[in-house]
Formats: sequence, structure tokens, C-alpha cells
Amino acid sequence: MKEIGFIGAYDKTDLMLYIAKILTTLKKKVLVIDATINQKARYIVPVINPTVKYVTEFEGIDIAVGFEDISDIKKYLGLSDEQEMEYDIIFVDTDNTKGFNTFKLEEANKNYFVTSFDNYSLKKGLEVISELKNPISLTKILFASEMLKEEDDYLNFLSLGYKVIWNEYRVYFPLENGDLNVIYENHRVAKIKFKKLSIQYKDGLAYLAEEILGNISESNVRRAIKTIEKGV
Repeated sequence: MKEIGFIGAYDKTDLMLYIAKILTTLKKKVLVIDATINQKARYIVPVINPTVKYVTEFEGIDIAVGFEDISDIKKYLGLSDEQEMEYDIIFVDTDNTKGFNTFKLEEANKNYFVTSFDNYSLKKGLEVISELKNPISLTKILFASEMLKEEDDYLNFLSLGYKVIWNEYRVYFPLENGDLNVIYENHRVAKIKFKKLSIQYKDGLAYLAEEILGNISESNVRRAIKTIEKGV
């Protein structure tokens, strides 16, 4: 079982669900944990009877909301601490230090730092990792109108003194290709549809899905995206 952390103050819920949709189409069992303060998944993922904490299924993805840690989820599912949950991949979305620590993201298989370049997203996002005592490797996922070296340099400057090792490669999602309109429409119909997403957005999703799985070809990931687009 792989644990993947998505860290930062920027909204990551839709990104994670869309990557998870590709993985479930590839026959992987995925759990997405919303460990953020505002718990956006509570509002965009349909659930019949929401409680303080729950696990629900949406588009073939299991979504957990309101839990303190993995043990808390196991207890809800009727498992002991010694038992393994039957997931191939677990995504953890956190925007706070507590979530980072209680879900042990320092030990995760891979961690992504997701941000745009407004000061709130940058500085609040970096707060999540501000108290780290051991170095952590992070891959940047950057949402911006255009990818400017000056903006990336600013993020590097703000993170000086932090226990962060930035991976050389980064994933860029453009903000002005109409993707947000597609995502908002998907919210309204309670579906995950790829058909109207921009090529650049789908390229980013494909890259991340391939990297997270690690043992799959790009062509298989692309076929999964085509399957989602066709609604099969």
C-alpha cells in the first residue's frame, strides 16, 4: 500500500479526485483522506447521511472525511490497528501541521507541495512543514497563469531554512484554459468528467498518475483517460 501526501494551503481536492479516478480506472483501489481544516470534500462529494466522520464511495473512489489518523479510519471500518486496509493507494490532503504529523506524511512514499503563487497559498502552505526536524523530499505542483522563473525562485526563497529538498522536476497546471469551469460543472452534476478539460490539465494528471504508480506505461495511463472521457 502506498501513501501519498498532498500538502499545502491551496485547494487540492479536485486534483486528487481526478488523479484517483485515473487510478481506479486502472483497477487500483484508492482512498482519499481529507485532513484539511475546511474539509472541502464534505461539500463537493455527495453523501446520503454525512456525520462528523465517515467514509463514502464516489465514482469508484473511497473518500474519508473527519478522521484524526489512520487508526481512526481503521476503527471506523471495523479493523484493528494490526490489520491492513485493503487499498492500493492512499492519498492524504492536509493544510496543517497536525494532519501532516498524525498521518505520518514524513514516512509517505511520496509527497507533493501544491500551491499557486499568491502569498497566502505560498506562506500558509509552507507553515505545514515549518516545524519539520528531518529533511523531506517534496515535488512541486504549481497552479499559475504562466510558469515564470521569478515565481518559482520566490517560492524557493520563502522556503530557505526549511527542511525541504525540492525535486528538480515540477508539475505545472495552467489556470486560464477553462478547466475551472469544467470542474465547477462537474460539481453541479456530481460527476468526474474529463472530456472538456484542457490538454495541459490532462497531461498533468497523466504524469502524476504514472509517477504515483511507478510501474505502468504512459500509454496505459492515456488509455485510462480515454476510457473516462468516453464514460465507459
